[in-house]
Amino acid sequence: MHDTALICVETPLSAGTLLNIPNALTLLRIVLIPVLVALPYASFESRYLVTAVVFLIAAITDWFDGYLARTLNQTSAFGRFLDPVADKLMVAAALIILVQWHASNVLMVISAIVIVSREITISALREWMAEIGKRASVAVSYIGKLKTTMQMTAITVLLVNDPMLDRLGFPLLVVAAGLTIWSMVVYLRAAWPDLKKS
Repeated sequence: MHDTALICVETPLSAGTLLNIPNALTLLRIVLIPVLVALPYASFESRYLVTAVVFLIAAITDWFDGYLARTLNQTSAFGRFLDPVADKLMVAAALIILVQWHASNVLMVISAIVIVSREITISALREWMAEIGKRASVAVSYIGKLKTTMQMTAITVLLVNDPMLDRLGFPLLVVAAGLTIWSMVVYLRAAWPDLKKS
């Protein structure tokens, strides 16, 4: 789930803007969500590995659409709205799958709750800051990028659903949850002066 802050000249919202390459990649990420959810219930032997690969592809498009938007100067209000929505839906869907697989693992469940709760909180914060014209105060930070990288890595490893890889995946997810809390604190501290005024 990627924190994106694009600082470029915004293009007018039109049919061309809606169908540009970065937005197409974001839409592809949304289309892949039902595929991600359905794959674990398939009957072929390598379904878990394929599920992990699908999630990894979606995670790569998350980085690539932002890069292309900046490089091609194809940023738009629609893209800035759709990109974080796609990220949060993708990560939430993957975490729901993992919690179903590991419902008895307390750290798994707590980490999933922390990650989803943080995303909802920061989304609401950014909307509020945008309302008062201060969205730049909660722009993407280094810790946000690190959090996203750790989340994507941990979820990809765990989706393989291999006991050996789970030994790596669970600690990575716990670290990702810790970074998630840390990044939330960073954003809240940055926004606090404006929130107090409001």
